[in-house]
Amino acid sequence: MSVDIRFLGHAAFTLSTDTHCIAIDPFLTGNPLAEKAGLTKESIDPTHIALTHGHADHVGDTLELATRCGSQIIAAFEICEWAAEQGIEAVNPGNPGGRYDTDFGWVAFTQAFHSSSFEGRYMGMPCGLVLNVGGVTIYHAGDTGLFGDMALIGELYKPDIAILPIGDRFTMGPEHASRAAEMIKPGMAIPCHYGTWDLIDVDPARFNPSGIEVVRLDVGATHVVK
Repeated sequence: MSVDIRFLGHAAFTLSTDTHCIAIDPFLTGNPLAEKAGLTKESIDPTHIALTHGHADHVGDTLELATRCGSQIIAAFEICEWAAEQGIEAVNPGNPGGRYDTDFGWVAFTQAFHSSSFEGRYMGMPCGLVLNVGGVTIYHAGDTGLFGDMALIGELYKPDIAILPIGDRFTMGPEHASRAAEMIKPGMAIPCHYGTWDLIDVDPARFNPSGIEVVRLDVGATHVVK
């Protein structure tokens, strides 16, 4: 089964098969890259929404999408508690170290070194997410600094694709992200979380891990994995 990986700008992606669409960190409204590309919250119809952490530039349009589409939310326990308080019934909580079986495959929660809050409310531990969709394993690292156990994530889950932040300041910069990719050892690495604002405007050519194919997606573009 093929999986379409579509970049929506910043750290937002959709992973789509013939039967499912998983939106990761669906920040579209207020995302200058998405808006420039003509993408809005009406542009996607996710069956599932997976969140790495609770910051507004990652939670994004989650509530509106879940309400309109009936999407299941997969996220840290505290994020799911918050979503349930907003009237979302289909919530599937987890935390680092856990794995959740889904109707499209599974999602595993990994650690990430960052923070997580929304409008002053604690939103639990930030996470990376390993998703198995259509037989393809994709690691979205979320917002994180470099840490040595990324090698263990690669060993345990053997991701085909790693999606890594490279924008620096709040996450890894390109050089640290390159080292992360080399430790994870995916077949392919996709950079994200850069160029959205001046504070994270870096040259993506600096993301150049040794021995790993890098696919840099334009906002709105799709890469098909078979």
